[in-house]
Amino acid sequence: MAAKKPRKEELAGYRTLLCVTGGIACYKAADLASKLTQAGAAVDVAMTEAACRFVTPLTFQSLTRRAVFSSLWQSAENYRSHHTSLTESADLMVVAPATADILAKIACGIADDLVSTAALAASGACDILVAPSMNTRMWLAAATKENVATLKKRKVHFVGPAEGRLACGTTGPGRMVEAAEILAAATKLLLKRSPKKSGD
Repeated sequence: MAAKKPRKEELAGYRTLLCVTGGIACYKAADLASKLTQAGAAVDVAMTEAACRFVTPLTFQSLTRRAVFSSLWQSAENYRSHHTSLTESADLMVVAPATADILAKIACGIADDLVSTAALAASGACDILVAPSMNTRMWLAAATKENVATLKKRKVHFVGPAEGRLACGTTGPGRMVEAAEILAAATKLLLKRSPKKSGD
């Protein structure tokens, strides 16, 4: 069943924090950033170092017309701690692709880069939606299953993964769902609440 397309500007007034971690599915994250922006949302992008090896920050900056954050130590003209300010102002944090590594970090409360630190800081500030993307064996591993169960218990929302051919050449669950499906899930979560009306 095809994901329902949000109406034009349906997300106007909402602010999303799109967190991109390292994986071949990063190209879908660029499509998602574009779709969220077209739907009217303000999209801040945070990237891990590994994600920057797949897609450049400039790609997301061009699509969102906003600054892209890739380091806890990144300077800003008006300094605010990125990991807290980005989640304080966001109505929703979306992690796409969400690798096995980032799921484990969020589940265990590890905060050793901008994305994992933002996820920990999101507690009580905004909902989190994750779109898993990994090798089938990694998705089916006992450790990942336990991490997913922990995150669901903490009310972290999941979309996917889908089954299909993976970049490693195998076929099975672990493929990140398409950007339109993530957008539909994000829209559903956002429209349940009013925008924070945070400053830009």
